[in-house]
Amino acid sequence: MTSAPQRPDGPTPTPRLIATDLDGTLLRDDKSVSPRTVAALAAAEEAGIEVFFVTGRPARWMDVVSDHVHGHGLAICANGAAVVDLHAGREFVQVRALPRAAALAVVDALRIAAPGTSFAVELTTGINYEPAYPPFFKDPAARIATAEELLREDTAGGAAPVLKLLAHHSEIAPDEFLTLARSAADAYASITRSSPTSLLEISGHGVSKASTLALCCAERGISPAEVVAFGDMPNDVEMLSWAGTSYAMGNAHPDVIAAASGRTVANNEDGVALVIERILAELIARQQA
Repeated sequence: MTSAPQRPDGPTPTPRLIATDLDGTLLRDDKSVSPRTVAALAAAEEAGIEVFFVTGRPARWMDVVSDHVHGHGLAICANGAAVVDLHAGREFVQVRALPRAAALAVVDALRIAAPGTSFAVELTTGINYEPAYPPFFKDPAARIATAEELLREDTAGGAAPVLKLLAHHSEIAPDEFLTLARSAADAYASITRSSPTSLLEISGHGVSKASTLALCCAERGISPAEVVAFGDMPNDVEMLSWAGTSYAMGNAHPDVIAAASGRTVANNEDGVALVIERILAELIARQQA
């Protein structure tokens, strides 16, 4: 039997917007969206609650949820570096790029602070990477060169905005690598992680899921108090802290649990759907009272 979420103190207000991470949160470990979750998302939209997917994924990896975006069709990708329209073929609506000079400064800093770091560069046009970068999802169209070469503006594709710099280390533990990188390079960019491996995601200064979600909400006249957010990894911490009501998944990183105002069950137990169902049940009960 699925246990109930640990709700925040006090009554849960009916939100105007639900913001949910994907991997480890909305998606099950096999990267599927369960029928229960599909039904909950549709019911929320039917009740007039907007749903935003807010993910570290690039736009090209959004097919897994494209069919489940209703109404506005927008998703926040690359940890806030891009807002894309999934109804319009993943067209970029907004880009908050990482300046190449800042990316190069991070590369220089990490080469000194963490020798053995390998890099990839995520552009609006795709990903390029260094020869030593692990074969996570190799793209046959990618350029392979040093990060310094990939970040030169006078090379092929040099005009495309940089969404993220990715940094991987094969020996340093994930949280230790994040702490080390922030100490060495947080003057140049925003640094976070969402992978269980030692893979860091580096965005423009001030760019995060939270800051881009805040911009999208401000355009709609939605306050933080009217947002319910879900997440599981360090790249969700700012978003969960910003939202008026937030839930860490049962499988969440300790920093996420500390940042959220409530906790739900794990992604494989449909933790997001469980909370949405409760919100909608409370809404119906209030309307019938």
